[in-house]
Amino acid sequence: MFKIKKGDTVVVIKGKDRGKKGKVLEVFYGVPGRAMVEGINLVKKHKRPTREDQKGGIISIESPISIANLGYFCKHCNHAVRIGFTVLKDGTKTRICSSCKEVV
Repeated sequence: MFKIKKGDTVVVIKGKDRGKKGKVLEVFYGVPGRAMVEGINLVKKHKRPTREDQKGGIISIESPISIANLGYFCKHCNHAVRIGFTVLKDGTKTRICSSCKEVV
């Protein structure tokens, strides 16, 4: 189980896109532990023109990035933080910001 989920706002803490923020589009729970983030880790793809009037050329698409290179962006702290878990009195498990202790 990863601490980053689909729909979270994250900050890249390592790599060529360090400092950029984006929304998590998809999390791959397979062996590598990677996530697709909107506008992060763009790669160039050569596209061939198809018969349906689509132009060919070089386009930029998102590529999965390792979850280890991402940090959760806390709106209260206004920077990348670690995520912790806590059990509430009714028995439900929730995610909290390790810095300001706010429920995520």
